[in-house]
Amino acid sequence: MPTTKPSPKKKTQVTASPERRRELLDTAAEVFAAQGYNATTVRKIADEAGMLAGSLYYHFDSKESMLDEILSGFLNELWDGYDTVLAAGHGPRETIEALVTESFREIDRHRAAVAIYQKEARHLSDQPRFHYLADSQVKFEKAWLGTLERGVESGVFRADLDIRLTYRFVRDTVWVAASWYRPGGGHSPDEIARQYLSMVLDGIAVRNP
Repeated sequence: MPTTKPSPKKKTQVTASPERRRELLDTAAEVFAAQGYNATTVRKIADEAGMLAGSLYYHFDSKESMLDEILSGFLNELWDGYDTVLAAGHGPRETIEALVTESFREIDRHRAAVAIYQKEARHLSDQPRFHYLADSQVKFEKAWLGTLERGVESGVFRADLDIRLTYRFVRDTVWVAASWYRPGGGHSPDEIARQYLSMVLDGIAVRNP
């Protein structure tokens, strides 16, 4: 009499709590930011998280998946804030002020993700899975250039302003802060934004009466 062959046991998939999943992604983000994506191994992330490498695969199928979730989460939150600013109907100067402030708030919340984006976005965007990085860059550029152009046309910004050069200066000046900013430091994101905006919009030299 034939016997039924027992079915192989399936590997149990462990679902981490949202808090634990966030902790693991935060740990991975710090490692990616410090070592670079290509140089980072799953074992290194697991070591930093205090678990075995095999255990990490219960939560994420690859380090690529972790990176994808880190970057997409950061950009989704960034655009939630940016879209709110752009839809508010502010004048050009107020819009620039709000965009810069929102940018520093995102650096505060996602400093490691910002650092990863700066280092990795250019070559990652060539991969189909990460093509949204290129799409986001186009959208980002359009938002900033459009606001600056509106400011020149309305007479709020100087008529001789080089729009694209100004955009690059403000963009790089703001986002490079991810290399030195640490949450909980001596200045809040809003305070840093106010100082940056004062320098960018009003300069640093004393004006003669």
